[in-house]
Amino acid sequence: MSTRKTVTKRIRITKKGKMLRRVRGVSHNMAKQSTKTIQRKRNYSAVSKSDYKRVRSLIQNAY
Repeated sequence: MSTRKTVTKRIRITKKGKMLRRVRGVSHNMAKQSTKTIQRKRNYSAVSKSDYKRVRSLIQNAY
């Protein structure tokens, strides 16, 4: 199975092997959200444990 290029562009892998992703909902309609929410969404978030195996199989040859 080949690597899914769209997934490799969206997922970042740390040196220890953790997978990080961007938080959703940052592109528009930010005026409605609180400052605390906006600051939290600027950072990367870890991929959930339930999705970890599925994402790993999609990017098997990328890293």
